[in-house]
Amino acid sequence: MTVDCEVESPLMKNAITSETTPLIAPAPPRMHGSDTRADLRLPPSGENSLQMLKEETLVLARYAFPVLGTQLLEYFLIVAPVVSIGHLSTNALAAITLGSMTATVSGFGIIQGLTCALDTLLPSAWTSTKPQLVGLWSQRMCVVVAAFLIPTFVVWFNAEAILLALRQEPEIAYLAALYLKWVSLGLPAYGFNNIIRRYFQAQNLFSIPTRVVMIVTPINALLNYVLVWGPEPIRLGFIGAPLATAISFNLISILSIIYGIFFIPRTAWHPISMKIFTGLGVLTRLGMSGVGQLASEYWAWEGVAFGASLLGPVALASQSVLLSSTMITFQAFFSIAVAASVRIGNLLGERKARRAGIATATSYICAFFFALFTCTMFTVFRKSWAHIFNDDPEVVSEVAAILPLCALFQMFDCMATVSGGILRARGRQLTGAVLTFSAYYIVGIPVGMLLAFKYHMRLYGIWIGLALSLLYCGVFGIWLAVRTDWQHEVDKVQNRLEEERERDRKATPIEEGEREIE
Repeated sequence: MTVDCEVESPLMKNAITSETTPLIAPAPPRMHGSDTRADLRLPPSGENSLQMLKEETLVLARYAFPVLGTQLLEYFLIVAPVVSIGHLSTNALAAITLGSMTATVSGFGIIQGLTCALDTLLPSAWTSTKPQLVGLWSQRMCVVVAAFLIPTFVVWFNAEAILLALRQEPEIAYLAALYLKWVSLGLPAYGFNNIIRRYFQAQNLFSIPTRVVMIVTPINALLNYVLVWGPEPIRLGFIGAPLATAISFNLISILSIIYGIFFIPRTAWHPISMKIFTGLGVLTRLGMSGVGQLASEYWAWEGVAFGASLLGPVALASQSVLLSSTMITFQAFFSIAVAASVRIGNLLGERKARRAGIATATSYICAFFFALFTCTMFTVFRKSWAHIFNDDPEVVSEVAAILPLCALFQMFDCMATVSGGILRARGRQLTGAVLTFSAYYIVGIPVGMLLAFKYHMRLYGIWIGLALSLLYCGVFGIWLAVRTDWQHEVDKVQNRLEEERERDRKATPIEEGEREIE
């Protein structure tokens, strides 16, 4: 399919031509958030690449810091129930850990993967000539997520029987199933939150999700205390923690809707119509590939945790410390990946192929320097780091022995994570899924388990396997990025937008339900 790249200005349409009439129409007005120094064509090859690199670094930093704040605060919402329940009893802690893991693997992780499809579609739609497509694609994703919720609810409400079949202890299976039933009250809101966050981010409104979560986080902490440990009339004990989480997810949805209606322009909004049931195949294809990319990684880490549990309580405690530490640094790399995905998508929508390539290089450079910082931090504080989490001498010693490997691991993690964001910006979720699956299930986990159990390297061997997985992802991800034809990526975006325009032209009032909800 070919795309006509000429832009007809309203100022030139129907104008009377003469000898003084310009042959090229004036450039159309730029949209909010676009680069006013360049038109829709490629920047000239003589444009200073170093200057563009500096500009893209500032843009990336402006995007990434609010995303990092949102990621860390949302991570707290997931961790808070474990902290509040952990002091009730050992069985309660085991149950909520099992329930939380099950929720992540079978629900939250899959929703995150599905909504990654919007990382491809929304940023380029926002900088196109039809920014209303941002709202339309978001509405369509609501339909896809709603369809996914049905089997998820079936699994969660029958979780006790499933966990018993997996030979979990009856009391722990019962409590974990109870956790899933109550936290399911917030699952639709969780899906909506992932969608509306991308709706805001595509418009370069990165601070809005952060502000919303900043309001809800202290409320969540208060709810956890009151519902789990509060006075007798309102204390619910174990079920108070998942209920607090569900309430918090719904509060985020309500505040986000209020913000979207009253405090930002409706440039990206699309009237609700029957169009939300069209184009679902594209979303499903990209979404399922996103599930393969993200959820398979979640499942791999849970499998690694199970492997560590077979090495004994000290190894499991050490694994918990190491995982918690690297998860925090991962949030920074993931924030850079999200910022890069949005920025590159915006540039592709504006047909700025060369600058998209510069933005890609910038994201790798920024991630590398942050990884250098975390690498140094883990190396310098390796002997005292574990004391933040645990004072057991054996745990402290084992963590100190493995942290230098985790420091090296940071370099690989930053490459792999940013590569994933760039692939999502290009609509290459399937490639990312194949890369992630092969990295963990063909390379990392088999090698790690072999070193841990056959060669008696224990937890150190497992982390060597994880490092190899991320090295594999990072090297191949950079190779794919270097080989990218960014002009071809621009053409792909324009073809997709043209397909949407063609769908609009074919639509009739009857097909659209004759009535749209403003």
